Amino acid sequence: MTSIGAAAAAGEISDADFDRFRSMFYRKTGIYFEDSKRYFVDKRLKERMKQTGHTLFKSYFTFMRFQASGDELQSLVNAMTVNETYFFREDYQFETMCRHLMDELDDMRPAGEDLRIWSVPSSTGEEPYSIAIYLLEYWKGLEHRDVEIVSSDIDTSVLEHAKRGIYSKRSVQNIPLTMRQRYFTQHGNEFHLCSDIKDSVTLCLANILGAEVPGRFRSFDLIYCRNLLIYFDDDSRRRAAQVLYDALKPGGYIFLGHSESMSRICSLFKVKKFGDVIVYQKPTNEGAFR
Repeated sequence: MTSIGAAAAAGEISDADFDRFRSMFYRKTGIYFEDSKRYFVDKRLKERMKQTGHTLFKSYFTFMRFQASGDELQSLVNAMTVNETYFFREDYQFETMCRHLMDELDDMRPAGEDLRIWSVPSSTGEEPYSIAIYLLEYWKGLEHRDVEIVSSDIDTSVLEHAKRGIYSKRSVQNIPLTMRQRYFTQHGNEFHLCSDIKDSVTLCLANILGAEVPGRFRSFDLIYCRNLLIYFDDDSRRRAAQVLYDALKPGGYIFLGHSESMSRICSLFKVKKFGDVIVYQKPTNEGAFR
């Protein structure tokens, strides 16, 4: 009976196991899994246990935490992060960028200085590449002002996808046909993004709450941080808000997802509206620009 009971328990994840994993993952990423996410978490953990040859959670957890290379922790992060996106998602924000913000930032910054945009998380690349396409199509300031686009994510698998630049019909369905033909080549059911757009974006691995981020991500004029803060608890949101604030130049702007509000997180930013579009601005200090 003992051996049968032990076999039945193999691969099962107890409440204590779930709490132990949840605490570790929160410390590493800032992402907190509510009890309602238990099925999703257990399923992903069991998949990783099977892939690595572990039948007991305890042995897998020990292996993952103390593996010298950190490869399994990264694989687990990849498995636990959700990446649902497509080109021109919430395109009213891209329109506001081109119609209002870019000209304002252009006037604000010294001549010859690049305007810098940070897109986080990059996911599979649709957001940063949408930014690049919108700027090329709709912002005439590119004739005299260069723009640098940097995009980061915690998930190595989506970054590799973004670097390949190959997308499904669903991913590109919101792009007008003439524009799709201009920036993509179709191969069966795949749409391959042109190299000019891919080369215009710098993709990199980073955790927004990681110790290295404040030193690496600085002096941005515009940040897109959409649908990321919803995965954090209140403390992680406040920490992320400070990171984003520090990463912006004075007068710079940040876009959040439509269901997110910076005003409920911190009071560092000024709220500005362009029509129905809400944007958050780091307060200006004229002496910082010129």
